[in-house]
Amino acid sequence: MLTDTALREAFSHVPQGVVLVAAEIDGVRHGLVASTFTVGVSLDPPLVSVAVQHSSRTWPLLRAHGRLGVTVLGANQRGVTRQLAGPDRERRFDGLDVEVDEGGALVLRDAPAWMTVTLHDEMRAGDHDLALLEVLAVDSSPAAAAMVFHRSRFKGLVEGDIAC
Repeated sequence: MLTDTALREAFSHVPQGVVLVAAEIDGVRHGLVASTFTVGVSLDPPLVSVAVQHSSRTWPLLRAHGRLGVTVLGANQRGVTRQLAGPDRERRFDGLDVEVDEGGALVLRDAPAWMTVTLHDEMRAGDHDLALLEVLAVDSSPAAAAMVFHRSRFKGLVEGDIAC
């Protein structure tokens, strides 16, 4: 039977990367955490995507700002991911080491990867907005440990191949 519970359970078997989409706007830091991030949507132009719930109060602010930072969260950020996603918007960035560029794009330092993006296109997708983001700049830390959201939990990855 196709229910919300059945969909969530089935979808939870697909590990997803976790990102922070953020900007500093008029001196105030805004950000949202998403596990609906897709890389490699396009290489020319370079596009990634993120899906954001219509109920988000942060996305309209970020969308209007235009220049955003996307931080791929890793094992080093496991402890602060819930803080970043939590309801206390005033304290989301407390104690975090961030970098803000001249356009206000905000990223966390010591993450596996980070990029500066602008909104390329957006469409309604059910109860979410699907945003295509054009990558303006990107960098990564090859030694950083990854983190995924899988089975409703944040988890690290284990090195090694699975024998077939």
